[in-house]
Amino acid sequence: MKKINKREVLKNIFSIFLFIPSLSLLSKPAKANIKNKADLIVVWKSKRRMALFHKKKHIKSYFIRLGFNPKGHKRKEGDGKTPEGSYWITHKNPNSAFHKSLGISYPNKQDKIYAEQNGFSPGKDIFIHGGPRNFLKHFFFDWTEGCIAVTNSEIEEIYNLVNENTPIFIKS
Repeated sequence: MKKINKREVLKNIFSIFLFIPSLSLLSKPAKANIKNKADLIVVWKSKRRMALFHKKKHIKSYFIRLGFNPKGHKRKEGDGKTPEGSYWITHKNPNSAFHKSLGISYPNKQDKIYAEQNGFSPGKDIFIHGGPRNFLKHFFFDWTEGCIAVTNSEIEEIYNLVNENTPIFIKS
């Protein structure tokens, strides 16, 4: 008969209780009592947080997921990294493969120069977008190709709060 490891059982139970509240994010849309549009987005990759600001005042923060190889700045296509630096929102896509999305101006001039000097493509098509079809993946893994992912209900809210040309600062 197999011996039960009490520590593992408690750890699993604790994990379930931590996960249950996050399920509510999937069933009801995120609502914020927000009057103003965001005029700045800041992302802290190491904290997995993104915050929206209006006139230097915090509006709302979101838990995010990043590229599957998140440490460091995106240098080339396929590296699985999320860029770091100063960018802006280029466009809004209501029909994204990941619910809705906001385009990010990667690669910027420095990204292009670095890639050209080193003989590779910097990549393109970096977005803030909704979650994957397998929502459990979003809560446990960095899974994008280099984008910034939030839940579908969160991208609905962000999509309505952010206009084109909004600056976004992505920090390590």
